[in-house]
Amino acid sequence: MKSLITVLALVIAVLSVQPAKAQPAAGAVQADAGVTGTRVIGEVRTIDAAAKQLVVKTDAGSIVTVTLSDSTSYSRLPPGETTMAKAVKITLVDLGEGDRVLATGKVADDRKSATARTLVVMTKADIAKKQEAERLEWRRRGILGIVSSVKRETRELTISTRSALGTQPVIIPISDKLDIRRYAPDSIKFSDAKPSSFEEFKVGDQVRALGDKSADGTRFTPEKIVSGSFRTVAGKVTAVDAATGEIRISDLQNKQPLVIVIKADSILRKFPAEFAMMMAGRGAGGGPGAASGQGAGGPGQGGPRAGGGPNIQEMLDRLPLISSADVKAGDTIIVSSTTGADPSRLTAITLISGADTLLAMMAPRPQPGAAQAPNPAAGLGSGVTFGIGLP
Repeated sequence: MKSLITVLALVIAVLSVQPAKAQPAAGAVQADAGVTGTRVIGEVRTIDAAAKQLVVKTDAGSIVTVTLSDSTSYSRLPPGETTMAKAVKITLVDLGEGDRVLATGKVADDRKSATARTLVVMTKADIAKKQEAERLEWRRRGILGIVSSVKRETRELTISTRSALGTQPVIIPISDKLDIRRYAPDSIKFSDAKPSSFEEFKVGDQVRALGDKSADGTRFTPEKIVSGSFRTVAGKVTAVDAATGEIRISDLQNKQPLVIVIKADSILRKFPAEFAMMMAGRGAGGGPGAASGQGAGGPGQGGPRAGGGPNIQEMLDRLPLISSADVKAGDTIIVSSTTGADPSRLTAITLISGADTLLAMMAPRPQPGAAQAPNPAAGLGSGVTFGIGLP
């Protein structure tokens, strides 16, 4: 029994970070890894204490009614634990909506109901606390950039990173023991990233890595690395459909119409108007150097980094969150998406509204005597990443 509980604890510990949702082929019946003949794993949606029932939603979206009994055993486990050593006995009254549970017992053949013999719980508050700690760690010891070269013979990546001091190349060695993950074409969350390998890296990929930078800032030794191929566009909003969660834009690069699809997991942020005015007053349109000094006064109080100056990416990660209702026709937005089947529709991973000043900050310096102004979206490929979020 002890070994069984250990295995079950490992399962819920792994799934507490809400992994990628498998997408079925057209016409196929979707298999849900969150429901088997003996267990259900998912989030508690409702609790009926009087009836001793829970409604659990799996990561793949299945709804299962879990019936409890007087003999059901309840345990609370901290997120990330792989054994039951730190489990604490609890009761039904300790459960809350939003908690993640592993219910073991008899599951009906239709996978819509189950009778729980044991219930292992990770509370919503504990999961949120762990995720926030992980986000802080990735901010403190993380790096982001765009792959500029891949050396197969030495297993090294060179990424281009962007700070207020300009674009800087950083070399990242890739070892066999490194935890490597990659966004799938249909994924929009950090936790959707799937196991990957060095062979999948290619020039143009966006990369976020956790590890340690060398003293001179030219090399980075990673512990974990997440990559993906993303499409980033800037455009003027022409219409917002709150009912469907769709935003229509005119692409600044080629003036083509695009539809931006907003999902529950999409991250929407706003570049504050007051900060935009402050940057405009400092001459933000003057290229990379124009952002100097913004770290201490910008959103999130990003502050300078050793060897790198104020970091634009840190500022972006700290911009205030908004909803789709805050996006209006006429706004300039930047949106990132994995590449989908329909190039005219993008499912937003990250959307930043009020992006006029941000585009000006990233724009290359105008050439003396240039006949025309550069394209307003010309700086999108300059080393600032918009696709990969934080845990």
